[in-house]
Amino acid sequence: MQKHVVRVYPSKARLPREEQLAWKLAQVATDEAPLDAAAVEMVINRIIDNAAVAVAALNRRPVANARTQALAHPNPAGATLFGLPATQRFSCEWAAWANGVAVRELDFHDTFLAADYAHPADNIPPILAVAQQTGRRGMDVLRGILAAYEVHVSLVKAICLHKHKKDHIAHLAPAATVGIGALLALPTEVIYQAVQQAVHVSFQTRQSRKGEISSWKAYAPAFAGKQAIEAIDRAMRGETSPSPIYEGEDSVIAWMLDGPEALYEVALPEPGEPRRQILETYTKEHSAEYQAQALIDLAFRMREKIDDFEKIKEVVIYTSHHTHYVIGSGSGDPQKYDPEASRETLDHSIMYIFAVALQDGSWHHERSYAPERARRSDTVRLWRKVRTVEDPAWTARYHHPDPAQKAFGGRVEIIFEDGRVLVDELAVANAHPNGARPFDREDYIRKFDVLTDGIVTPAERDRFLALVARLPELSPEEVQQLNVEVPLSWLTYRERDRRGIF
Repeated sequence: MQKHVVRVYPSKARLPREEQLAWKLAQVATDEAPLDAAAVEMVINRIIDNAAVAVAALNRRPVANARTQALAHPNPAGATLFGLPATQRFSCEWAAWANGVAVRELDFHDTFLAADYAHPADNIPPILAVAQQTGRRGMDVLRGILAAYEVHVSLVKAICLHKHKKDHIAHLAPAATVGIGALLALPTEVIYQAVQQAVHVSFQTRQSRKGEISSWKAYAPAFAGKQAIEAIDRAMRGETSPSPIYEGEDSVIAWMLDGPEALYEVALPEPGEPRRQILETYTKEHSAEYQAQALIDLAFRMREKIDDFEKIKEVVIYTSHHTHYVIGSGSGDPQKYDPEASRETLDHSIMYIFAVALQDGSWHHERSYAPERARRSDTVRLWRKVRTVEDPAWTARYHHPDPAQKAFGGRVEIIFEDGRVLVDELAVANAHPNGARPFDREDYIRKFDVLTDGIVTPAERDRFLALVARLPELSPEEVQQLNVEVPLSWLTYRERDRRGIF
């Protein structure tokens, strides 16, 4: 990896485009590096993972509404929608929109945490949609996804958005743009212009993840993917974009991030270096914010030593800065303790999540968030006894530069009414690459089977899994079949309607 220094320059400096970060990101797409075998297998895993969580969410209102928007934009040469037959095709930007919402809705797919946050598999829906519309091979899809992951992870490692209250799709949009550029084998100049447009339009506030969290949380990455497709399309037609978008006098760094004196170091692959950073990312075993994963596993372990939850006086979770302030009591959001809160809010409340995991000893993407579950009086009593505390040691481990040393869990003290204290800790989730039971292909397939049980037919399940396993050799026609169909009788909102403008 090569480190690139990124800072703000006055307009009179006329920074050459070859020295601009957007150009260097574009070069990740145009450099024909060899493919790493482990990275290729992980791409296949993540396509399976996306399909699993998307199918499980198909009839949830935000997903169904996004689908009806896409249904208003049919295109016989377009892309497929999760749940619908592959014979039904739609304009790729709208397919990416609907599929992106489906993938994100349950907060149940992959993650990368460093200086900022990311769900890198959000790059896959727009890349796959464009591949289906433009007739690309499986190998092209692989190169696109690996390029997107490489850029996404590099940006998340180097540039913190959340401390400036910017939403993390500001890194997703350029990553997806680079991925589409790699998929289509576009010139560096075209991708460079598209990246700048994508960055320009994707800087948004973090209110989308604050207070009463709305359904926009699922739509946000879909918006970034749709913007990436439109940015590439416009650049392919010869149009230019605000430049330099990162280093300019009035750029995103100068006015939305660390300011005119900012200095960032972004590490990108050397020419010819395989794109392997997808291997530093990790999926979820439980449907909740990633920082809750290890703490859910820890709750399962600790509950075995508790005979009566009513005897608990207080639960204190010592954890990282990010966990404390994003999903913990450090957020200051009263909604995180509210039994009437939205599902989107509850999956970002470690106080709720830990209480339910402690009581139930299991976690389910629907039952654990059901309104009647959140309102249960004994749960509310326990939930409101839980608080978080930032521990500098856990913050340091969260940001450790060595992936093998990173930790996203915490230490929990459960204090009982009689003065007894139960203490335990867990650094990473069981499913993490460094965890007790790291996810492998069998686990991804098991997750797919659990989430699609009773929805996808056995024949369709076998067809999809056999097809995606052959991703490197897929023809354009086979890429167009890379989707999961469900029985139309099960699917809601399966036809175009007139409730909106489209």
